[in-house]
Amino acid sequence: MPGLRSPLALLAVLGALALVLLTGCGSSDGGGDTQAATTASTGDTGCQTVSAPAPKGDQHLKKPKGLLDPSKAWDVRVTTNCGSFTIRLDTKRAPKTSASFAYLVRKGFYDGLTFHRIAQDFVVQGGDPTGTGSGGPGYTVVEKPPSDVKYWHGVVAMAKSGTEPDGASGSQFFVVTAQDAGLPPQYALLGRVVSGLEAADTIGVQPLQDPASRDGPPASPIVIQSATLSSH
Repeated sequence: MPGLRSPLALLAVLGALALVLLTGCGSSDGGGDTQAATTASTGDTGCQTVSAPAPKGDQHLKKPKGLLDPSKAWDVRVTTNCGSFTIRLDTKRAPKTSASFAYLVRKGFYDGLTFHRIAQDFVVQGGDPTGTGSGGPGYTVVEKPPSDVKYWHGVVAMAKSGTEPDGASGSQFFVVTAQDAGLPPQYALLGRVVSGLEAADTIGVQPLQDPASRDGPPASPIVIQSATLSSH
C-alpha cells in the first residue's frame, strides 16, 4: 500500500496480530450520543444509504498558528450516515495536533468527506479530501505522541505515511475499533471518543468493496455529514 497516508504496512501487520491477540485493555465511554439506532437504515447495516460525495481534491491550506485553551474541554461532534460520535480533544498531551484538527473543523474541512478505509476489528479511517487515502490539507504538523500512549478502543489518532516522522499528521484520522490496536507510539494522539462510540463501531463492521478482504474501502459510502467544534 505505498503512498497511502495511513498506518500502512506496519499497521496492517500489527493489525493482523491484534486480531489474534486482542485483550480487554479498557475502552472509551460509548454513551447515548449515537444516532445509529434512531436514523432510518437500509437492511441491517445501521447506516443510511447516501450518495458518494464528489472529492474536494488537493488542498493548500496554511498551517495554523496558536493553540486551544487547555483550561477548557474541547469536543468535536462527527455526524455520519452511520450515526454520530464525539471526540474529546487531548489538548494537554497533544496541543499542536488538537489545534490543527480544530482549525480544520472550524473551516468545514471535514464536511462532505468520507471514511475511505475500514480495517475490521482494528480501525476506521477518514478525513482525506481526495478520497484516495493519500490526500491532506496541504501542510503537516509534527508532534511526537506520548511514549506511554495506548491505542485502545475509542482512542482517536492521526494517520501518516511510512516515510513521515513519528507524530506527523495532516487531516486523516482513525478511530480504534479493536480493544487494543497494538500499535507502537508513532501516530499523533488526537483524543478519544467520549460518546457515540457505537457509531464508530457500526462503521467498523460495514461490508467492504472486496468481500474477501478485512481492510479496504467500504462497499457503500460512509460520509462525514458534518464536524462541529464546541468547548466548555
